[in-house]
Amino acid sequence: MAPDDATARPQQDDEIQHLVVMGVSGSGKTTLATNLSERLGWPVAEADTFHPPENIAKMTAGTPLTDEDRWPWLDAIRDWLTSQAQTGRSTIVTCSALRRAYRDVLGDAQGRVRFLHVTAAPEVIGERLSRRSGHFMPPTLLPSQLSTLEPLTDDEDGTTLAVDVPPDVVMDRALEALGLTTES
Repeated sequence: MAPDDATARPQQDDEIQHLVVMGVSGSGKTTLATNLSERLGWPVAEADTFHPPENIAKMTAGTPLTDEDRWPWLDAIRDWLTSQAQTGRSTIVTCSALRRAYRDVLGDAQGRVRFLHVTAAPEVIGERLSRRSGHFMPPTLLPSQLSTLEPLTDDEDGTTLAVDVPPDVVMDRALEALGLTTES
């Protein structure tokens, strides 16, 4: 969806919501998710922590994951979202969610699942990845992620945000696009 498009339906005050901050590695998912978590008071999870060791080993070796590698990982994220909803908690999770089929798995979680697709120019993302240390995702896998990426469609509950402005501006735009308000 376009950055200024309204989401599929208005927010209900007592509705459990899950925000999936999606995009390729290095696009700014963690920064936005952390900022949103601090503002909204919702717990945040990094999808990377749900990967089985085999997936991490493949990516560390520079081997792109297959769909067969991803399904159990996506199921684990969906199950975490549902477990949080069952305790009455709205959440935020970072997840590449590159393909519609992956987002559909996440969308099966209990509660309203909404997507925030963060984007930047490939050169910017590549530069970020080259400066990042301590992460198993090598910059050499960026082209594979970009070729796999399927942008949000009009029938998906979400919005696309360019992260070419300071992080606090991105967060404010995300909250506005989602119709979420905070006390702060």
